[in-house]
Amino acid sequence: MTSRDDTSANLDRWDARARTQLAHALRSRVAGEDAAAKARVIWGAEGERWFTPEDPIWRVHADAAMFPGGIRALLLQSLHPLAMAGVAGHSGFKGDPWGRLQRTSEFLATTTFGTIEHAEELITRVRSIHERVRGKAADGRPYAASDPHLLRWVHITEVDSFLTAFQRYASEPLTDAEANLYVEQAAVVARRLGVADPPLTTAGLAAMIESYWPELESTPASREAARFLLLHPPLPLAAKAGYAALAAGAVALLPRWARRPLRLPWLPVTEMVLARPLGDAATATVRWAMADPADVRTVAEQARAR
Repeated sequence: MTSRDDTSANLDRWDARARTQLAHALRSRVAGEDAAAKARVIWGAEGERWFTPEDPIWRVHADAAMFPGGIRALLLQSLHPLAMAGVAGHSGFKGDPWGRLQRTSEFLATTTFGTIEHAEELITRVRSIHERVRGKAADGRPYAASDPHLLRWVHITEVDSFLTAFQRYASEPLTDAEANLYVEQAAVVARRLGVADPPLTTAGLAAMIESYWPELESTPASREAARFLLLHPPLPLAAKAGYAALAAGAVALLPRWARRPLRLPWLPVTEMVLARPLGDAATATVRWAMADPADVRTVAEQARAR
């Protein structure tokens, strides 16, 4: 083998090792240290599923664009004072942010990719938890996580954010018809979770978000959540640059009406030439890592196919 061949082989081995290490780091953060065991259950179990790999919801929820989409969803959700009160009081978003992320990730993965049996079991468990999450916001108004109106706000901000991020950062965006089907498919799980009248089209989704505008506020809690998510995430130094790029990509997708209450500037030119390209690059890197042949999801899917 020539020296050039040796160099190429060494680079290939380094590339494969770096990819596997990044995939493991991402999965352990997002799904927990038991990611492999969860993957075997979610992707490997035999049984009927609500969705297939050809469905828009499968394509969206399996893509790396979920990372900036998830950050965007959290920022939007924080603008509803009652929803934010529930998050601040019960979810441990600051004390245990990764635990909250892992629970959300498991719910999305199980209800999208898992068997109907496992999905319904998890939905029942989450609804039971929601029944116990109640209290009063800073202004004295009562809130309950099981409130269908608040559940719908959480649902529509997630659906809008995941779809917006996918359409911007995915290599092959959905067609208009597929985007409508994605919203409709997301409603399958939302109804079972207790969401009242979830939207079924992208137009209905946009109208429903707009209908919540009078309820949204800039509060100390929402601004603190934005600072925590964007400036002070609990990450090791080596991971902060990558996360910052994903966060920049998420902020670049925020609608203008959400910027001012979160004290985030509207800088369209800067975002066009800097923030969105950063989001593109960071999402592409995550997508590259998630396609690693040794990734827990890939291994689980291959085992099930056999």
